[in-house]
Amino acid sequence: MLAKGVYTVAPTPFNDDGSVDLDSVGRLANFLVELGVEGLVVLGVMGEANKLLGEERDAVLARFISEVNGRAAVVTGTSFPSAEGAARLTRQAEEMGADGVLLSPPRLAKPNPGFVREFYETVASGSSIEIVVQDHPASSGTHMSAELIAGLTDDIAQARSLKLEDPPTPPKFSAVLGLATRDLKAFGGLGGAAFLDELDRGAAGTMTGFAFPEVLVEIYRLYERGDGAAAREMFYRYLPVIVFEAQQPISLGMRKHTYRRRGVIATHRMRRPSDTPDEKTLDALDALLDELDLKVN
Repeated sequence: MLAKGVYTVAPTPFNDDGSVDLDSVGRLANFLVELGVEGLVVLGVMGEANKLLGEERDAVLARFISEVNGRAAVVTGTSFPSAEGAARLTRQAEEMGADGVLLSPPRLAKPNPGFVREFYETVASGSSIEIVVQDHPASSGTHMSAELIAGLTDDIAQARSLKLEDPPTPPKFSAVLGLATRDLKAFGGLGGAAFLDELDRGAAGTMTGFAFPEVLVEIYRLYERGDGAAAREMFYRYLPVIVFEAQQPISLGMRKHTYRRRGVIATHRMRRPSDTPDEKTLDALDALLDELDLKVN
């Protein structure tokens, strides 16, 4: 079972020509593990998984798993429009050695809880790997009620975790955890902007992208030690950059820019079409990092 804590969402590095940069994947994997995260989430929305060919996905996942080498968990996205496709990706992830999969519901023209349940049941029936149910209607296009999520995680053995990203998230944490009848690890996301409120509502940690995951790791450690005052002081100190980086749809571009400045990935290239932050935005980000004394090199 996945442990509680901070799981960082890793981007997929590319070369200047748009090809996958596996050398940067290796550096990024080791860098993130050494920052003390509980796990890495790869090939999700912010991993540009929808822009990768099948063999590219396999190569990226294999390199992350190889470089992490059991030092942290590796959770990989296996979302796909069809249940059959998602089931196949999930089985493959299990065979390759992933510790869990992140799975969004199918995109539906109209709300249909029965179709959503059938989708997750079909995927779960073909493997034994842990499934993290992703509740992110902004990307999936499908809204799941607290009752539906609690039912899925109660009834499907492998669905032991939830990545809750349906804002406002704190009330939904309370609703889902209040309805769930078995132990459910519910993680936050959305850049970590509501991290402390989510912890107060029973969150098991967070699964989110932020170019300074060590900040979230320390906040979580302070909170778990019972030092809520120190956790809040640190959280509110760094909240401006957490919020600034989380701006959609340019969040990934800013995150890659910072990882490049930190010397971890070779370029901040994204696959087209992509929303790229302009130079003034990147200058403002760099100034904010300097103001908060967040070292990038």
